[in-house]
Amino acid sequence: MVSRTFHSLLFASLIFATAWGQEAKPTAEPTQPEVDLLAQFNWQTEGVGKVSSHATINIPEGYRFLNGRETAAVMEMFSNLPERYDGMIGPESLEWFVLFQFEDSGYVKDDEKDDLDADDMLEAIREGEKSSNEERKKLGYETLTTVGWAVAPKYNDDTNNLEWGIILQSSDGGKNVNYLTKLLGRHGIMHTTLVCDNEQLDTILPTYQGLITDFEYNFGDTYAEYQDGDKVSNLGLKALVAGGAIFAAAKLGLLAKLILFFKKGIKLIVIGVIAIGAFLKRLITGKKTDA
Repeated sequence: MVSRTFHSLLFASLIFATAWGQEAKPTAEPTQPEVDLLAQFNWQTEGVGKVSSHATINIPEGYRFLNGRETAAVMEMFSNLPERYDGMIGPESLEWFVLFQFEDSGYVKDDEKDDLDADDMLEAIREGEKSSNEERKKLGYETLTTVGWAVAPKYNDDTNNLEWGIILQSSDGGKNVNYLTKLLGRHGIMHTTLVCDNEQLDTILPTYQGLITDFEYNFGDTYAEYQDGDKVSNLGLKALVAGGAIFAAAKLGLLAKLILFFKKGIKLIVIGVIAIGAFLKRLITGKKTDA
């Protein structure tokens, strides 16, 4: 049985095609269930899934995994912008799933781990929304407002994971939770996004967090194996939170689709890896970065 999330994705893709002026054509009642759309992909249901060339994840019984190339094809099939992915995993029903995207950003220092002031970061995120919402208004898009934390940012010293959930609301009234985990490694960050309905979050979160414990960086790629001379990111933990929360400002095309999903009352979370750079450094620290 295909999940509600994927039903919503399919419905949203049809809405989006019509919204961009494609002529609607009458279609006959489908003779096959929608799940056949996903059967064309090479799902792995056991063993270990290769998550980019840097990591792996164990595939528990009752789950399915898809490699990065085919994950990208699935997401495009459901009207998401072309994007690089490094895999996805979820229960067989796909009522929720997790997207993986690796960013070769370099080693992220965790020296801000004891200074993750949720109130300060939320204020910084809201400040960043002002200019992006002005742009969205000019383009005729609905605006997005950060309501607050679903889960405040927290860092796990044992696993070197940074995670949080933020509640977003469109000016049309739609609301969703964007839940992200940054899995820090020696050479960069594995961005993971939990995709689920709002109502599912509290129930799914413990299962998702347990699933992520079976994610492992390869030998030589772990956070603990950092060596002097390795590439070091100019971003800290605070910038990662702000960058993940205001990704929409950097990808207006993707944002337009998100807003359309919100407008139609369809619950969907989509995120891509973004280059954050000096803007977010100033947003968090209030200081200019060196050229």
